[in-house]
Amino acid sequence: MSADDTAPRTAEIADPPHFFRCHVFVCTNERPAGHPRGCCKHKGSERLRDYMKARAKELGLKGVRINTAGCLDRCELGPTMVIYPEGVWYSPKTTADIDLILERHVRDGGRVGALMLRPGDDPPKAGKG
Repeated sequence: MSADDTAPRTAEIADPPHFFRCHVFVCTNERPAGHPRGCCKHKGSERLRDYMKARAKELGLKGVRINTAGCLDRCELGPTMVIYPEGVWYSPKTTADIDLILERHVRDGGRVGALMLRPGDDPPKAGKG
C-alpha cells in the first residue's frame, strides 16, 4: 500500500493526464455464422480498422491510438467503434466513412452526425426496408 492509499481523503486527487489524446476502439468481435446478432468482423470491421490505422498515420495524427476491441455489445448496428475520451460511438461502413471520422472528429474535434450511434438506437428490423 502506498502513502496515498492510507492518507485521509480530505481533498480530491486529480486524474493523471491522458496517455493518448484520442483512443479509438474498433469492434472486431466474431460470432458463429448465422448468429442472430451478427458480428462486426463479418461486416468488415477488421478491414476498416486496418485502414483507419494506416490513414491516421498518413494524416500525421499525433497522440492517437486505434485499437482492436472485443464485443462492444452493439453488433446489430455494426461495424461499431467508440472514441474516447468523448465516448462518441460510430458505425462506419466504408473507408470514406473512416476518412470523415478521422478528419472531422479525431483531427478537427467535430462530429460526423450521420454516422453516430446514440443511446436507444435500435438494430434494423428483420424484413423491413
